[in-house]
Amino acid sequence: MLKKLSILLPLLSIVFITGCNTKKNKAEESKSESMEVSGQTNSKIPQSWVDKRVAKAEKRLLGSDAGKVIWASMEAHGGLDNWFGNGSLAFRFNYIPLDGKTPRDSYQTVDVWSNRAKHTSVTDSTARFGYTGEKAWLQIKDSTAFAYDTKFWALTPIYLMGHPFVLDGEGVNLELLPQTEYQGKANDVVKATFDAGTGDAPDDYYILQFDAESHLLTATRYIVSYPEYFKDGGHNPEKFMEVGELIDVDGVLLPKSLKTHWTVDGQPGEHITNIEVSEMHFIKDLPEDYYDMPENAEEL
Repeated sequence: MLKKLSILLPLLSIVFITGCNTKKNKAEESKSESMEVSGQTNSKIPQSWVDKRVAKAEKRLLGSDAGKVIWASMEAHGGLDNWFGNGSLAFRFNYIPLDGKTPRDSYQTVDVWSNRAKHTSVTDSTARFGYTGEKAWLQIKDSTAFAYDTKFWALTPIYLMGHPFVLDGEGVNLELLPQTEYQGKANDVVKATFDAGTGDAPDDYYILQFDAESHLLTATRYIVSYPEYFKDGGHNPEKFMEVGELIDVDGVLLPKSLKTHWTVDGQPGEHITNIEVSEMHFIKDLPEDYYDMPENAEEL
């Protein structure tokens, strides 16, 4: 679930301003600035660039009824400016299937600005995997350290627990669906799909439910269409993920737990997975090479 959203969105206005008649040295300055930000973690992104990206997202989202629901939820969860301005998000994500399938438990740090990630095993600090924004990598001594597809899993957790913020970028299509009732309350419903070429699984979709009064996320329905799992196309049956208690992480409301079920008539059916999200905090001032592929790591 590697979604490669552009990290240069805040610079689009700079590129457009250069125009055909701009002097060569100005164009070179803009190019240099773009190259500089592409190598930084979001903890070092200037606030002015955060402001530009947030303003661009707000304008785009407020242009449709579905987008207005997403924007209202972003605001209710602490604001896109906090999401991008706080630095990289670190947390432990413990995915516990109830059917005996492989659990997935790692400490991870995610650059929410440019969709890069680094995971470390909870039992062996030398076992790691990640995604640089361009390539996935794996660094292990024991071949059994991660008994699952680490390329797929590099960014999957942030797409399970990072809504609605992860829907700010290009290539995201939003559709407003009819309201539904969930746990006795009216919920606004938005379906998110992705343009072809957006990440490794563009056929994924998410159906997000928000409390109509508080605008907080209550549930997410989704499918997995990762081609390595479904080589002939298709996807798994839809899952219904309940959002647990939201906690304040440096001004951003994020879930400390999630529960997945098979979806039955738009509602949660058989309970199949528990997810525990803990030790959440934002980090600033990471080394510029923090998300780079380490020496002796294997490119996937």
